[in-house]
Amino acid sequence: TRLHFIADKLVAMTLDMYREPKRMVEDISALGLRHVGYGIPTDLFGPFVTACVQVVRMLTQDDQAEESFRWSLSLISRILVRVINEGSTIVMRAINANSAKQLRKAVGCAPRGKRALWTLNVQVGTQSISPLMWAIETGSLDAARAIIVDLLTIRADRDRYYYGMDIMFERHPDIVKRLCVDAPALLPVLLDGLIWRSRVTEGGRRRVNYYIQHLVVDSEGRFAPTVEWVTDNEDPKIVCHPVVS
Repeated sequence: TRLHFIADKLVAMTLDMYREPKRMVEDISALGLRHVGYGIPTDLFGPFVTACVQVVRMLTQDDQAEESFRWSLSLISRILVRVINEGSTIVMRAINANSAKQLRKAVGCAPRGKRALWTLNVQVGTQSISPLMWAIETGSLDAARAIIVDLLTIRADRDRYYYGMDIMFERHPDIVKRLCVDAPALLPVLLDGLIWRSRVTEGGRRRVNYYIQHLVVDSEGRFAPTVEWVTDNEDPKIVCHPVVS
């Protein structure tokens, strides 16, 4: 049944490429980005197109129909290959391998000011995919943990500090909800990253900063539903976490 579904979608896409080419390019680009996460080898697209054209050749004697099908399917294949090649970043390859070590090595190649973007956005044309969210959805939790830790690590150079909290919540305002549903084991990692503790002790005390803005209010200044998500999760350890309590 899965192969039947793919065959039906294939025929529909070849027809829609003639009817609505602009929309189809957008849809195919989005499909290609999902294939980046699946780790599909692009070498398989050529033989797949050839096999499909041979099947159509056995079903019809109309040379024009066969050529139209071949042209449309070849165009779809070329778009998919281009999107996969452009979207297959070293970060996405590390996620596909679910390797925290590869992930840290990959983001280590990024300029400090763009380090967060490498882990939160892969853009091809008008379509984009979030490596962090893809790692969570596919169960690559080792890579997802490494991404969250990297985003919530404070770095600095001579000009400024770098902290990926704001851009992470801007890209995924529902990150707490997604972790509660798909990866509750990573929720303490996220909350721990929202705490900064000074290494300097004064009078037996250390200064501690809690970065809870995005847990309290949303981007429009209204109360964020974070407490509702944590309550629905029904995990007493999370409720007792210093950031939440």
